[in-house]
Amino acid sequence: MNSVVLIGNLTSDVELREFGPEKRLATFGLAVDRGGKNSETDFFRVSVWDRQAQLCADYLAKGRKIALEGRLRYSAWEDEGKKRSSVEVVAYRVEFLSTPADSGAEVVPFEAAAA
Repeated sequence: MNSVVLIGNLTSDVELREFGPEKRLATFGLAVDRGGKNSETDFFRVSVWDRQAQLCADYLAKGRKIALEGRLRYSAWEDEGKKRSSVEVVAYRVEFLSTPADSGAEVVPFEAAAA
């Protein structure tokens, strides 16, 4: 099973790309605090597709807090003779957690966002 649940803050504004009338891809960075004594932070690249992508682009910005469910996608390639790899989160559910007072933007409940 390939499943991940994360809660964190956006490290960048959402970048939206369109590939046709109904095909959209939103990407952004996410910082997730580990908590505990050492309080380290992990950084992830997140991709969201289609309707959820449009909603993320419309309502999210750098600093907003979200929760997401998704899967991990591993990619490997060769660049100038060096082997490179990355792990990306492909989210299929994004829930906006920041309140309007936190960011000045309207919060849309997940139920409305998923419709």
